[in-house]
Amino acid sequence: MSKTIVGVIFGGASSEYEVSLKSACSVLENLDKDKYDVIKIGITREGQWLRYYGEVEGIKDNTWYLDNKCNQIVISSNKGDKEIIEIKDNVFSRRKVDIIFPVLHGKDGEDGSIQGIFEVAGIPYVGCNVTSSAICMDKDYAHKIVDYAGFKVPKSLVINSRVAKEEINEFAKRVGFPIYVKPANEGSSIGITKAVNENELFRGIKEAFKYDNRVVLEENIDGFEVGCAIMGNDDLIVGTVDEIDFPGGFFDFKEKYTLANSKIHLPARIEESLTEKIKETAIGIYKALGCTGLARIDMFLDKNDNIIFNEVNTLPGFTTGSRFPNMLLHSGIEYRDILDNLIKLGLGGQ
Repeated sequence: MSKTIVGVIFGGASSEYEVSLKSACSVLENLDKDKYDVIKIGITREGQWLRYYGEVEGIKDNTWYLDNKCNQIVISSNKGDKEIIEIKDNVFSRRKVDIIFPVLHGKDGEDGSIQGIFEVAGIPYVGCNVTSSAICMDKDYAHKIVDYAGFKVPKSLVINSRVAKEEINEFAKRVGFPIYVKPANEGSSIGITKAVNENELFRGIKEAFKYDNRVVLEENIDGFEVGCAIMGNDDLIVGTVDEIDFPGGFFDFKEKYTLANSKIHLPARIEESLTEKIKETAIGIYKALGCTGLARIDMFLDKNDNIIFNEVNTLPGFTTGSRFPNMLLHSGIEYRDILDNLIKLGLGGQ
């Protein structure tokens, strides 16, 4: 039986480059070598695409791109070729690929950009399509669609660099402090600040504009965050709901990857009936945003047990210790089986 040829892409010219390397190492170490012939494709911080022949250790210590066996690659844009083109000493060689597994987080990898390349090339891939990826990455557009679908969302104001200061102050007066300031398009809580007064609010806005030309101001939800892992196209598998316990703070980039002052409770410490309601809400949001393959739906549970949408991660952290695989593991699905299922889904399974 012939093996499925899987192109695993990692790295990327993104602020989440290091996160991608960690996720990719877990994926590469757990793909079944009896089932898959793996092609490792790295994207440097500068955006250069290279085929990497070395060991996973080179990815772990971020020396992979220094390997003298790395060769430049491009994806053939001829629909139906399903090939990567490798360039070495001005000699071009072609290699078939059955499916791409993009282990990329943040801009270019999670926002529909790279998915568009795969669509043009006609190569199947793991995860949400172009439209869904782009919408889910944009906090403003995702909230608008989820709100239209009938689910609760936080009060927010979207601004650009030309917005009047008075409009910002009016929003702050209406919702009260604290206020979260977020780049519209960014992941892993990068560029997000929590403002407790006007000075912090405008400092946070200045910081957020470093990452995007649109910024979302969002009311604080008095409660805690819960998450739900979903895998599937039509027939959905829903993982165990988890809970982020971080009193008085917010789950920023550093905290997400160190858990220095926070704790993940799996399962969430809530009544079973509320857990089921969260799962139903997550499924509704997944469908409303057109998600396929996989996504982690993050929500707030306020003090009145209202479920309020936060965001969707279409390519969530994927180490063996990350929330998405652990929620599915708690439901009885091993990490290797998650990878198998995602590849099957990308190849047209339901």
